Amino acid sequence: MPRHIELQTLATTLGPRFAEGAAERDAKDAFVADHYSVLKEHKVFSALVPAELGGGGARHSEMCAFLRDLARYCPSTALALSMHQHLVAASVFNHRNGKPARKLLERVAAEELVLISTGANDWMESSGLAERVEGGFRVNARKPFGSGSPKGNVLVTSAPFEDPKEGWQVLHFAIPFSAAGLSPADDWQSLGMRASGSQTIHLDRVFVPDEAIALRRPRGRYHPAWNVILTVALPLIMAVYRGAAEAAAAIAREEGLKRRGDPSTPYLLGELANHLATAQLAADDMVRIANDLDVEASLETANAMLVRKTIVADAVLATAEKALEAAGGAGFYRKSGLERFLRDAHGAQFHPLAAKPQHRFTGRIALGLDPISDAA
Repeated sequence: MPRHIELQTLATTLGPRFAEGAAERDAKDAFVADHYSVLKEHKVFSALVPAELGGGGARHSEMCAFLRDLARYCPSTALALSMHQHLVAASVFNHRNGKPARKLLERVAAEELVLISTGANDWMESSGLAERVEGGFRVNARKPFGSGSPKGNVLVTSAPFEDPKEGWQVLHFAIPFSAAGLSPADDWQSLGMRASGSQTIHLDRVFVPDEAIALRRPRGRYHPAWNVILTVALPLIMAVYRGAAEAAAAIAREEGLKRRGDPSTPYLLGELANHLATAQLAADDMVRIANDLDVEASLETANAMLVRKTIVADAVLATAEKALEAAGGAGFYRKSGLERFLRDAHGAQFHPLAAKPQHRFTGRIALGLDPISDAA
């Protein structure tokens, strides 16, 4: 059976299993480690890898739908998985466009490698420090938000380096979690997405060989690589929050049926439907623009994604808040599950770019300026 057919049904098969114990994991900040084992058994981590490289050959749009459906049951699992999938999607895009990515994709397919990203917190400047040594660099850094890190195999991250000739640069690289000096911290105690294992990752004089450096870019300046990352990543990530919002709305409608005699209930459910439709329309449009990775990764495309990301995030939060209001007092109890989806929804605002930086980014483009810097 083709892999993409499996993805269409896998979420509804695995979802109820993944929903079991969600409240307990949330209360204990416990990572969904068992879910990762199941996802590996079904080769979900290699689903986006092209079939000719040994993967499932699933389309980007299918993975977005899978993550959306999975998030209706367990947003933490879906979010952590989306962080791996966006790195794979970027590699697939680069491979299709003649850039080096084949080796990594083949390894993901052969070994079901779990890729961990810390790029969201680094953005233009990156954090930490890389120092030149023989054969490579020594990196010291503290990288928050490494979703899925308790099960990670390869860390994809960056660090600033002051080149004696070219000045400050950012080095992008991938290193194994087994590297000496690399250690995830057990520090993920958060408002929402508590089971996503988004630990801070410490790099203590970690050696990064020259051949591991995939990209050098000027520090603090927008680089075309972000056009690829934003274009392929944001539809996957925001699909998760859309799914969480849909789950919250479903609970609110169920509770609303018990309050149909209250004259305010129809108004509340009507408002809820509008907020959710806004999130769905914008999320669908992100998937449309990405066009199963058959897209020009331009600044215009990246900007369009960022605008829609803000729209989705705002609408997801509005949906979750209105769901609580529509559900009434019953939704305030943890046993309803609604408050967990509400807390998880708040994570949407922290993925790049947050609303105000996005407004500035988009406004500068409208003025014909560089989206980030005034430097020549």
